[in-house]
Amino acid sequence: MKEINWEDCLINNSAKTITSDIKRAESLIETANERINLIKEVNEKNCNFIFEDYYTSLLELLQARAFKKGFNILNHICIGYYLRDVLKREDLYILFDDLRYKRNSLTYYGNRMDYEIAKQAIEKCKKIIKELKKN
Repeated sequence: MKEINWEDCLINNSAKTITSDIKRAESLIETANERINLIKEVNEKNCNFIFEDYYTSLLELLQARAFKKGFNILNHICIGYYLRDVLKREDLYILFDDLRYKRNSLTYYGNRMDYEIAKQAIEKCKKIIKELKKN
């Protein structure tokens, strides 16, 4: 069954309740921050790769938040529902879901984004990351 909300994710075991794992969460946060710090200038040749790095870092930060709260989320759709339904951030969910779609297009179908679209996607990642770091 395809999940349509966080509750479905739990019912279908696409997200599982676990013991809070602070150490794992902190490790993911460190990895995400290190990846972001390695990113240099964005240009037309590397923009898709840099987008992937920001998206991966964003996933790590969301997973870290979930691990701290006692959840292990097994797919990107449910990570989005966690953002929307548990963290109550519909605004960030809308951005994340668009980024998820772009990332799937790039990763699974080889559809590269043009430079301007990639730059916009990178900025959306940065916005979500900034919001997640506030809380």
